[in-house]
Amino acid sequence: MSVDGQASQPIIKGDGFKTSDGTLYVSKPFKSRSSKKLRALITFAPRQSAFDINNENSVANEFRGFFSLFWTSIFIFTVRTYVRSIETNGHALNLAFATMFSKDAITLALSDAVLVGSTSICVLFAKAISAGWIRYYWTGVIIQHIFQTTVLVIAVGWTFNRQWPWVQSGFFTLHSLVMIMKIHSYMAVNGYLQSVSEQSQPILDQLRQATDSEGGWDRAMLIAKEHRAELDAASAIGSSGSSPFGEASPAGTPAIPDGVQASYVDPDTAKALRKRLASMSDANGVVNADTKRVVESLNDPSANKKTDEPVPSLANPHPLIDHPNEKISNLARDYSELQGELVSTGPLYIVWPKNITFKNFAVYMLIPTLVYELEYPRTNRIRPLYVFEKTVATFGTFVLLYTVTESFILPYTPTYDQSFFRSLLDLALPFMMAYLLLFYIIFECICNAFAELSCFADRQFYEDWWNSTSQAEFSRKWNKPVHSFLLRHVYASTMTSYKLSKQSAMFVTFFLSACIHELVMVIVTKKFRFYLFALQLIQIPLIALNSVPFIKRSKLLGNLIFWVGLYAGFPLLCVAYVAY
Repeated sequence: MSVDGQASQPIIKGDGFKTSDGTLYVSKPFKSRSSKKLRALITFAPRQSAFDINNENSVANEFRGFFSLFWTSIFIFTVRTYVRSIETNGHALNLAFATMFSKDAITLALSDAVLVGSTSICVLFAKAISAGWIRYYWTGVIIQHIFQTTVLVIAVGWTFNRQWPWVQSGFFTLHSLVMIMKIHSYMAVNGYLQSVSEQSQPILDQLRQATDSEGGWDRAMLIAKEHRAELDAASAIGSSGSSPFGEASPAGTPAIPDGVQASYVDPDTAKALRKRLASMSDANGVVNADTKRVVESLNDPSANKKTDEPVPSLANPHPLIDHPNEKISNLARDYSELQGELVSTGPLYIVWPKNITFKNFAVYMLIPTLVYELEYPRTNRIRPLYVFEKTVATFGTFVLLYTVTESFILPYTPTYDQSFFRSLLDLALPFMMAYLLLFYIIFECICNAFAELSCFADRQFYEDWWNSTSQAEFSRKWNKPVHSFLLRHVYASTMTSYKLSKQSAMFVTFFLSACIHELVMVIVTKKFRFYLFALQLIQIPLIALNSVPFIKRSKLLGNLIFWVGLYAGFPLLCVAYVAY
C-alpha cells in the first residue's frame, strides 16, 4: 500500500497483509514474565492522519467542505480582530504575551537540550542488560524507575528554580514527561526481551533432551520433516472443500475486547486472523477485503472448529514444531514463540539485541511515538515540500492561537470577585478555539512533520474523537500516542504482572493519568488544588453512566453530552485554578 504517493511498503510474510484500508499487522504472541498466558498485539499500518490534505479518504469525505469552512471562518474572524484592534489601540497585537513567553528563552532551550541528551544513557543501560551485567527483573526495573524519578524531580525542581512563567514551565514539564515515557518504554521493552531470551535457553535444553528418546537431534529433525510433508499432502487433498477464509479459527475463539481498539487480544484470535488473511491473500500478498470485515468475521461462532495444525505464520518456526511427538512439538512451539519475540516483524527483521545502538535510539527519539518497537513501518524517502507544508501550517496556526489567547482569553482572566458563571460564558468559546488550534498544531502539524523526517509511516496520531459519545471513547481517540503507552505499559502491564482485573487496571490507569495531569497544573499555577485530579477520576463513574442503555442507544445524545462537557471543562478549570 502506498503512503501519500510514495513507494509501497514491503509485504511482511505471515505478519503483514495489504488490505483496502491499510496494511494489517498481527504480531506474534508474547508471554508475560509473571503469567504464562499468551497475548498478542494487532496494529494497522501504515496510516494517515484524518486532516492530512494528502489523505485520499479525507478528501473524498462528504463533510470535507466543513474543514474548508472552519479555516475560512477562522481567517475572517482573525482579520476582523486585527482591524478592530488597530482601530481601537493602533496596533493589531500588543505582543505583551509574546514578551512573557520569550522570557529566559535561551536557558529554556539549553535546558531542553540537556534533557534530551540525558536520555542517551538508556542505551548504556540496555547494553548492560543485553550483556547480562544487570538482570532486568528486578535490579534493572529498580534502576530504571530511580532514573525516571530522578529526571522528573530535577526537571520540576529546575522549573521552580528558574521561576519561569506558565508557558515555559508547562512546556518543559510536558516535554520532560514525554521523554520519561519514551525512555520507560525503551528500557522496559529491552529489559523484557532480555528475560525472553533467558527463558528460551532452558526450553532449548529441554528440547534437546527430549530428542534423545527419538534417536537424537538429527533423527528427530528428519522425522519432523517427513511428518510436515505428510501434513502438506493431506492439506492439499482437502483444500478443495475449504471455506473462502481458509481454515476456520479454533473453537472458542474470543472476541476482541471492547475498548481495546484491536490492540491486546488473546493468541487464538491473533492466530486465526493470521490464518484467514494468509488464505485470502493473492500471490502479491493483497487481501481483497477491508480489515474491519476480516476482524469481525473471527467472532462468527458458526465458523469455529477445533484444529491442531501449527500456526503457519510464526516467524521461521523451529523445524521440530512438526514432530509427531507432542512433547517435542510443544517445546519447539514454545521455543519458536519466545525466539520470535526477539525478531521484528520486518522488512529488516532486526534481531534483539542488535537494535541496541545509539543510532537506533536517536531515530526512536525522533519518531513521534511513546511506544518502543524493534522496527516500525517506514516510508522510503523524505518529502521536503511536505515538511515545508507542515512547518508553515505550524507557525500559521500558532499565530491564530496567539491571537485568540491574547485577545479573548487573557483580558478575561477571572478574579475572585467576578461572577463565576459570567467568567465561564466569556471563556468557553475562546478556550474551545484554543484547544482545537493547539490540537491541530501538535497532532497534525508537529507529529506529521517529525514522522516525515524520521520516515515513520504510521501517521494515525488521533482518530475521530469529535464523534465521541463518551469520555472513555474520547480518551482513546484524541491522543493515540499517550493512549498506546498507557494501554501497553500501564493497563496491560498491571493486568499481566499484578493479576489485576480489567476494572482495577482501568482505575490504576486513570489514577496515574490524573496524578500526571495534576502535577502539570501544580507546576503551571504554583497551586495545590486537585481540581483537575478530581475531574479526571470523575470520568470513571461517567463511563459507567454512559453504559446505561438509554444513553448508549442514542449516539446523538452521547455526543451532545460529550461536547457540553468539553465546552464547560476548560473554562471551569481556568476559573477554578486562577480565581480560587
